[in-house]
Amino acid sequence: MDFDYDLFVIGGGSGGVRAARVAAQAGARVALAEESRYGGTCVIRGCVPKKLMVFASEYPAAIADAQSYGWTVHAGGFDWPAFRTKLHAELDRLEDVYRGILSRNAVESFDTRARLADAHTVELASGQRFSARHILVATGGWPVKPDIPGAEHALTSNEIFHLDALPKSMLIIGGGYIACEFACILNGLGVEVTQFYRGAQILRGFDGEARGLIADEMIQSGVNLHLGTNIVEMEETEGGFRVKATNGTERVFDKVMFATGRAPNTADMGLEEAGVALGRNGEVEVDAYSQSSVPSVFAIGDVTDRVNLTPVAIREGMAFVETVIKGNPTPVDHVNIPTAIFTQPEMGTVGMSEEEAREHGPIEVYCTSFKPMQQSFAGRPDRVLMKLIVAAESRRVLGCHIVAPGAGELIQLAGVAVKMGATKEDFDRTVAVHPTMSEEIVTMNTPVRTA
Repeated sequence: MDFDYDLFVIGGGSGGVRAARVAAQAGARVALAEESRYGGTCVIRGCVPKKLMVFASEYPAAIADAQSYGWTVHAGGFDWPAFRTKLHAELDRLEDVYRGILSRNAVESFDTRARLADAHTVELASGQRFSARHILVATGGWPVKPDIPGAEHALTSNEIFHLDALPKSMLIIGGGYIACEFACILNGLGVEVTQFYRGAQILRGFDGEARGLIADEMIQSGVNLHLGTNIVEMEETEGGFRVKATNGTERVFDKVMFATGRAPNTADMGLEEAGVALGRNGEVEVDAYSQSSVPSVFAIGDVTDRVNLTPVAIREGMAFVETVIKGNPTPVDHVNIPTAIFTQPEMGTVGMSEEEAREHGPIEVYCTSFKPMQQSFAGRPDRVLMKLIVAAESRRVLGCHIVAPGAGELIQLAGVAVKMGATKEDFDRTVAVHPTMSEEIVTMNTPVRTA
């Protein structure tokens, strides 16, 4: 059968655009449809604007530190509209970059919604239909709100970048990295932040010691964190929104934000009708090669709900092209993925948490927490954490966890060593860089505990 395209990609985020570009460079006839903005969650409503807001929110502490170091500082207030205007201009620029990538590589793009008509046919919202040898679903995820009275009035992370003005007070519901990052960001920008999380500790799934320190530091910096607490209902009232909590308290906040999870974008995509199996969260079920239950349909990124990180979606897109377009079967490697949480302080992590490693055999835990030189001199009480989890028998470093300023930058490099299978002795043989925070990673000689 002669198809209109070798590959039709649905979704113009990081994973979809990368797969389309590389496939086209390999000689495939490629089309891509995107109903919203090119760049997807990461560029438009995720990593990029969030990180720029992180930078903006760190300046009050930097200004205070400058004074402690002898500088005379005259700082005005934070101009949210000016920052927001510049932020949106940067996102527009990046979207143009993504569009340019597609056009320069002869990928035909359609600015409209697309869905599957059958295993080899894509139907656009305009009614146009195109046949494709392979279809790649890369439609990402979307924030979900809980089913409680008044939830329709709340914000999600999608809307936070478009506020006309910063609120005086905000309630953030959730305990994952999105909730914690925005609690820190808005606190740094001068908003009075309250955070509710129903669990016993924030950042579930990450190393217990590390997330405990982050919680302590967030509270110390001014975030009003309530653990074991959830929202029962909210209603619009004079001056904001009245919120009733599970602990029986009621309070009015200017704004309320839900960061209580995300769901894959698979609704009304024609997937199930075409025979594509979906999981209970709506995710496209795929094998190690990102192939769905329908041989011609593949899926990558957050829509598969595997490891929901931008660089992972890009890797999955590359592996898809290698497998399907180039004929070199390449499974996706989801082991030892380094990642960062841009709370304040940041956390960088790769490999197993202490709790996870305990389930795999005997371990040694090397850990130190201290006040770093820069903050200590400035009179701040901030603490950092450096932690290695080591397999007692093989001596391999199973996990590395860093809570410190710049932890995201540090964990990228530590991630190389952990991915290579470095042992504790490999770390020990590495000479320390002094004076730095990270030197502690190679100078911890005695385990603090074994398990």
